[in-house]
Amino acid sequence: MASISVTECRGGRKLLIDGDLYVVLKYEHHKPGKGRTVVRLKMRNIKTGNVLERTFSHSDSVEEADITTAKMQYLYAQENKHIFMDLESYEQIEIDDELLGMQVNFMQPEMEVMVTLFEGTPIGVEMPQKMDFEVTDTMDAVRGNTATNVTKDATIETGFVVQVPLFVKVGDRIRIRTEDGTYVERAN
Repeated sequence: MASISVTECRGGRKLLIDGDLYVVLKYEHHKPGKGRTVVRLKMRNIKTGNVLERTFSHSDSVEEADITTAKMQYLYAQENKHIFMDLESYEQIEIDDELLGMQVNFMQPEMEVMVTLFEGTPIGVEMPQKMDFEVTDTMDAVRGNTATNVTKDATIETGFVVQVPLFVKVGDRIRIRTEDGTYVERAN
């Protein structure tokens, strides 16, 4: 671990504070009329999600976390875990459903993602913000039901159910936002 000055801790920086991994959300440099200059950091614990605000002297240093990212390919699901393979070393790792969150609904075999690792342990998965899927099941639109913003359920190829406009039918390809699972548009 490398020590860095707190004045270098801008947003997005990953730090090791009291043995826990944090990402900096907000950096504030404060110089009062009298007294020493201080740096206030607002940080989120990567594992628990708790937010911590801490004040440091401008001369303090903190440990920067040794974070690596690796391009990996999704292989398959096994119970509540998903198996990924590092594309350089061919090493396989398991990632829990809990870490994947909403993204678990959009995993497709052989898709490539960026996995963030801290000391060899996965702490995050970055997949495309929008992905295209085929609609495998949905109800037909009812004639005359043309009110604005009326939606219906549609099941995509991964089994996830999404709200779509009435004109979407089985066999259509649709674009979905992977962050929250919302319909974006029809895809070509």
